[in-house]
Amino acid sequence: MSQITEPHGQAARRAPPILYRAALARDAADQAEVFHHAVMQGAMSHYTAIERQAWASVLPRDATAWAARQALYTTLVATCRGRCVGFLELDIPRGYIETLYVWPSLAGRGIGSTLLIHAERLLIEHGVGTARIDASLIVADSLTRSGWRELGEEWVERAGASLCRKHFEKRLSVLET
Repeated sequence: MSQITEPHGQAARRAPPILYRAALARDAADQAEVFHHAVMQGAMSHYTAIERQAWASVLPRDATAWAARQALYTTLVATCRGRCVGFLELDIPRGYIETLYVWPSLAGRGIGSTLLIHAERLLIEHGVGTARIDASLIVADSLTRSGWRELGEEWVERAGASLCRKHFEKRLSVLET
């Protein structure tokens, strides 16, 4: 995946650019922090403190664990000044987006949407016709607005707490030129 700068209006002229690329081992520590803060701070409006703590405890705040996940999933990162500020883990053979997290103070700026666009492109390149994701309530509305179809919800247990998430899918198609 090549690095792509994504300017967003006038604010982009002042703010450092966000670059998108495949994850590197050096991104793992930042991934751990992005995950932790996205859950603990970014999910405050949709999940209780107990739910967020349970959710955050499922994946370690440890670079080694996240580097190991990079071997399991195709991992795309959004970087700012060389630091990972968002990431997406993709299971290409299954057409499944395993995770999608963005640093809380940068949420709502299109970083997650852009990571999804890159993931969709990769899936299309690999001949996958449908993308799937089990999403938190935080991103559910955004997915619906972006053309994803909600298939229902389920409650999953994480460290003794029940968390609601929603199943989504999106049919992928190549534009004919």
